[in-house]
Parts: sequence; C-alpha cells; structure tokens
Amino acid sequence: MDGRAGEDVHDSPNAWVARHIHSFLETGGQARPGMNDLLLTTRGRKSGTLRRTALVYGRDGDRFVLAASNGGAPNHPAWYLNLLDDPEVTVQVGTETFAARARTATAEEKPPLWLLMISIMPSYADYQRQISRDIPVVIVERV
Repeated sequence: MDGRAGEDVHDSPNAWVARHIHSFLETGGQARPGMNDLLLTTRGRKSGTLRRTALVYGRDGDRFVLAASNGGAPNHPAWYLNLLDDPEVTVQVGTETFAARARTATAEEKPPLWLLMISIMPSYADYQRQISRDIPVVIVERV
C-alpha cells in the first residue's frame, strides 16, 4: 500500500508483525485463513511518519472493531496512542484499502464490543486479567 499522498509507510518494528504484514500483502489479506486480519496505518504521534501494523478485527455492522491489547503488555500499543493523536487512519481488509476514522469505544459501547472481540480472540480476556490497565476497544469507520 502506498501512503497518503505518496508518503512512505513504515511497517511495525516487531519482527513477527512485520512478517505478518508481508504475508498479508502476498496473500491478498489471507495470511491466516479463518482469522479476520486487517492492516491499520496510523500517523506516528512523535515522528509524523505513517506506521502500519496488522491486527485482528471484529465487525459490528459496517464498523470494524479492534482491541488495543498490546499482547497483554502493561502499556497501550503505539498504534493506539497514534490514533488518539490523529484519528484519520488507512485500513486494508483483503485487497481493499480505504480511509477511515478511528475512536475509542465509549463506556456504554464497550461491553458488547469487548465480548465480540473475546469471541474472536479468547486470549484478550486472559490479557485483561493479567494487567491493571483497561484494554481499549477501538471503533473504525469508513470515511
């Protein structure tokens, strides 16, 4: 995927995620058959560069739902902090790429969306039990 207005996109510095992004692109979004994976590109809040990561998603109608679990780490993932600073993101699902806006689910919205994400990736519940921070649920909508 080309960045916004031809900008370079930098893949996750995490080697496993970078390999997964590469596999996602090679397979037209089918890197892990049976899993709903997407590529999310955010603007780095410190660097200003475009940053791409691969994430599991759920669907709530036309909306995409993400869990900012960071693998159960005590801190929020960089992609989440980036979209808090700039909610305008780019998403790739399969071979389709589109502009979107991301936001944290409200306290009222979160419970059913969290259950959706746990149904897709049960390890999210384990992650939440292991850490003190509340794992945010992110809603991504096409613009």
